[in-house]
Amino acid sequence: MNSRDRSTLPHAAEDAAIGLAADIGGSFIRAARLSADGTLGVQTRVPTPTRDWPAFRDALGSLCEELPPGAPLSISIAGVFDPASGVATVANIPCIDGRHLAADLENALKRPVLVANDADCFALAEAVHGVGAGQRNVFGVILGSGVGGGLVVGGRIVEGAGGVCGEWGHGPLIRGHGDVPAIACGCGQTGCLDTVGSARGLERLHEHLHRERRDSRAIVEAWEKGEAEAARAVALWLDVVSGPLAVIVNVTGASIVPVGGGLANSHPLIAALDTAVRARILRRTSEPLVVPASCGPDAGLLGAASRIEREHPQIGVEA
Repeated sequence: MNSRDRSTLPHAAEDAAIGLAADIGGSFIRAARLSADGTLGVQTRVPTPTRDWPAFRDALGSLCEELPPGAPLSISIAGVFDPASGVATVANIPCIDGRHLAADLENALKRPVLVANDADCFALAEAVHGVGAGQRNVFGVILGSGVGGGLVVGGRIVEGAGGVCGEWGHGPLIRGHGDVPAIACGCGQTGCLDTVGSARGLERLHEHLHRERRDSRAIVEAWEKGEAEAARAVALWLDVVSGPLAVIVNVTGASIVPVGGGLANSHPLIAALDTAVRARILRRTSEPLVVPASCGPDAGLLGAASRIEREHPQIGVEA
């Protein structure tokens, strides 16, 4: 196996391992051992074998070599995982697409395996370790290249039928009237919030209004400086996104909505979204509701580790 890049998470501590958390991306697998005191140890990074199942399986097996027998592996990964069938739908790692991923890994590695969507793990990390700590209902939002989310209730990820829950970015919501275009979405429908509510969506709205292509970061920076064209695009984006998010808050009863993804890097933008959402929900509150997430790039690992603590019977930690 290739040499490993090692770094230490800010909260790391070495202790007897009770499991391994892994955040699997299209390029790299990041993993860290979970200690009995609930901390994550030294982080290991290895390339992700995207098209070779034996190599993918063996990469995870190598990372688990030093774990005690029976200690679980918990994975955070972009994809849909049907809790009934166990089948994985993972577009960017073809060798695991369509597999019974957890069962296949359990059989190969001879240890329990937990698999969850990365947005769900993000939401769990924020609910346990981040801005949602102490809150019962937490809806985590991703506003980056796409619009995603995950719901956590009582410290546990809510799993939906077919593995779908928290996907508020999809559905034929936009009808194409006025300034908001109805755009074909990668999911196969037309008019999804994902097409206009993401970072790319903000760019599409700006181009639709002003016939000018502009990077989302440049649009947000110009808005923060008071530029009129950027202000019009951002105002339209806030209107488009805040309505559906207000409905999500009303449906889930979320008392906090952590936001991650590239657009969350602008705290003024998220503050403006918070104001717009709180004006549209049924519950009246002056307290911030939609807030920047705090777990940063380690959210996937932290969420995967929290699943070991809270959901695996061998650990015995109550939520």
